[in-house]
Amino acid sequence: MLADPRHSRVVLINRTCGETPALSASLAACCARLSLLRAGLEMFAVPSTVVGEWEPFEKGWTEQLARSMTQLDVDVLSIWQDQRFADALASSETRIIFLGGGWLEEEIFIAALQGAEHGYDVRLLSDIVAARVEADRSLVFDRLALHGILATTVRQTLLEWAVCLNDPLLKKRVQQLLG
Repeated sequence: MLADPRHSRVVLINRTCGETPALSASLAACCARLSLLRAGLEMFAVPSTVVGEWEPFEKGWTEQLARSMTQLDVDVLSIWQDQRFADALASSETRIIFLGGGWLEEEIFIAALQGAEHGYDVRLLSDIVAARVEADRSLVFDRLALHGILATTVRQTLLEWAVCLNDPLLKKRVQQLLG
């Protein structure tokens, strides 16, 4: 099923995650995909929530986009008990949650399972999800898939949103952005 951007929300968890030198290359590789995500969020007016550690004016993020994000400074393992988070999801008629950030085998894993438990279609933006232990990455994706939580990429998501809306101009803009 195609994701409808009108019922989608992007949730970025601990995007900075106390970066260490060993992980800096992995996180640096996410920058281009984050720029693509930023363009997509603006293009489709998809709401986003940032939970935990986050540098809102990271290179390339516009002040306007940073203002449109809901930032929650809560314990990541407790976001589903946070009333502000629940209210943000309810007010936007969110049905599909796209998760990104870090750490895959910890915070992302728990948030995804709890989201599915709450009845959301949860998808992981695998190209902007950092794993603390890279060897565990496939194990986590396999386990989440058993619960209906699938991995996707920012590129795939933008194409899905464009095709779902069936707007020829929007499809063309996305194809140019991805080209």
